[in-house]
Amino acid sequence: MTNESHGYESGRLNLPFVGHATFGKQPVCLDWNAIDADVAILGIPFDMGTQYRAGARFGPRAIREASTLFSFGHSGGYDHEDDVVYLPRDKVRIVDIGDADIVHTDTLKSLANAETAVRAILKAGALPVSLGGDHAVHAACIKAFDEQPPVHIVHFDAHLDFVDERHGVRYGHGNPLRRASEMKHVRGITHLGIRGVSSSNRGDYDAARALGSKILSVRQIRRLGTEATLNEIPKAPRYYVTIDIDGFDPSIAPGTGTPSHGGFQYYEVIDLLKGLARLGDVVGVDLVEVAPDYDHTGTTAFLAARVLMDFLGYIFHERIKRGSG
Repeated sequence: MTNESHGYESGRLNLPFVGHATFGKQPVCLDWNAIDADVAILGIPFDMGTQYRAGARFGPRAIREASTLFSFGHSGGYDHEDDVVYLPRDKVRIVDIGDADIVHTDTLKSLANAETAVRAILKAGALPVSLGGDHAVHAACIKAFDEQPPVHIVHFDAHLDFVDERHGVRYGHGNPLRRASEMKHVRGITHLGIRGVSSSNRGDYDAARALGSKILSVRQIRRLGTEATLNEIPKAPRYYVTIDIDGFDPSIAPGTGTPSHGGFQYYEVIDLLKGLARLGDVVGVDLVEVAPDYDHTGTTAFLAARVLMDFLGYIFHERIKRGSG
C-alpha cells in the first residue's frame, strides 16, 4: 500500500515548524471527560518546589516544541536497527490534553490539580505521560494511581529525592520518592543514576534501603551493564517510570536546575527503558526538571522529547506483541 493511498502525499506536508506545537503534533483533547486514546500527554508547569534554580515551569512548552521534530513519518517511526515501525498511527493513538492548572504560591492546590488530571487519564484507560515541572509533581502523579493495581517505581535521577521533611516542607522536589514510598499501591522503588552529593542525607538512604529500595549509581550501572542492571529491578506486572532529566549528564542535558556531572548518556537510559518495557507493563511515565532557559540550544528539550518518543515506542511495541496494545 503506498503513502499516496493513505492520503499522506496528497494532504498537507505539515512540517515540524508549521501549526501548533502539541506533543509530536498529535491531536488536542481539552475535554478531560472525553479522552479517547492510548496515550494522553499532560503538562504540569510547576516549579515552586525547587531548592536552587527555578524555570522548570517552562519545561512542558519546551518539550512540546522540541517534539515537533519527531512528528515526521505519517505512519510511525521506522528504526532500521530493530527493523520495527514504532508508534504506528493505525495502532497507537496519542492526544495532548494540555496542562494542569497551576496556582502561584499554592503548592498543594497545584499538585491536587495535577492529580485530578492524571486521574482523568486513568479513568479513560489511557497511559498518562506527564511533562514537568520540577520533581515535586511526581508525588501527585503517583498518588492518582491509588485506585489502580500496585506498581513498582523505576526512578532515573542524580538525586535520591527521599527527604522526609525539611523546615516543614514535605512536597518539594527533594521529597517525591519519600511520599511515593508511603503509598500502599507502591510496592517498591528502584533508583537508578544516583550519585555524588545528593538531595538526601545518609538517614534518607538508610530509610530507602530499609523499605527495600535498590539504589544504583551511574558507575555501578556501567560496571554491571544493561542486562545485569535490569536483573536488579524486581519483576513486577506493572511499572511506573519517573525520569529526572538531571539523571543525564549535563554535557547533553544542561537545561536543568540542579545539574550533576557524571550522569547517563543517551543510549544508557534508552537501553534500560527498552529492557524495562519487556519486563512488565509500563502504566505511567513522568519526565521532569527540564528548565529551558539554562540551555539556549534546546538540546535538553530535544533529549527529553526523544526519550519519551522512544520509550512510548518500546512500551506499545511490547503491548502489541503481547496482544494488549
